[in-house]
Amino acid sequence: MTVRSTLGLGLAATACLGLASAGASASAVTPDVIFGSGNANGAFTIGTGLNGGIELGLRGKLRFNDSNLPENTFNYDGVDTYSFDRGTPPTGFGFAANSPTTPVWNFEWSINTDVTGTTGLALDGLTYELRLDGDPTAGTDFTDSFDLINAAFNDHAIGTNATGNGGGTVASDSADYAALIAQNNVAQNSWNYEFFNDGPAALIQLASFDPQAIGTYTIQLEAFLNGDSVAATSIDIRTVPMPGALAFFGLGLGAAGVAGLRRARRAR
Repeated sequence: MTVRSTLGLGLAATACLGLASAGASASAVTPDVIFGSGNANGAFTIGTGLNGGIELGLRGKLRFNDSNLPENTFNYDGVDTYSFDRGTPPTGFGFAANSPTTPVWNFEWSINTDVTGTTGLALDGLTYELRLDGDPTAGTDFTDSFDLINAAFNDHAIGTNATGNGGGTVASDSADYAALIAQNNVAQNSWNYEFFNDGPAALIQLASFDPQAIGTYTIQLEAFLNGDSVAATSIDIRTVPMPGALAFFGLGLGAAGVAGLRRARRAR
């Protein structure tokens, strides 16, 4: 899918400034996956900046399997694309049970503003832009975007380079959140498009999101220092027909082939 021009302009600007490293890579994030429990590290598409001091990571993950449970399944192509069945989960989230707008996949993000211990930047030392595509076609729709750190309150897992797997701290209130982002350099979360189709976090482009659609959704994360882009990463979530549908489609093609062969034989 087409990457929005502002991301390209931002990367070009950082290249001129010598702030961002070239391209994104596939790797584990630093220090580990610090949200939840039992979440494996790896399969992130990572972008870095400030001579490797800033690290941004994105990945797709299977949030709901056939038992409505999360899995460390990423279906990653090793570059920037994650593929999942189209459709909705068995029941989905408790707060939105059987919602027709919940996909089976989540996207997960990681921000580290001082990987090397050289930038001296806490999370609130940068501004950010997260762009969520609502268009499954070859185009993109980033009508609404937002700063996922600098807000009154968020339920992110927050920590430092010493925080272990699942060891992130979640703020208890807005004052606690402000203190955490001022004193720490790592924030992560796992989000579903269901979180953004209504309510105070609603995004225009996801208001009528259809998990049944087959296509590709681009997700971009970019960080800025004093208005200049210093790091960026981008992934594609590709939704495909469910295996049963593919098998049925294959049977249909097989039947059509046999019928065609029979017609050809009769014509001889």
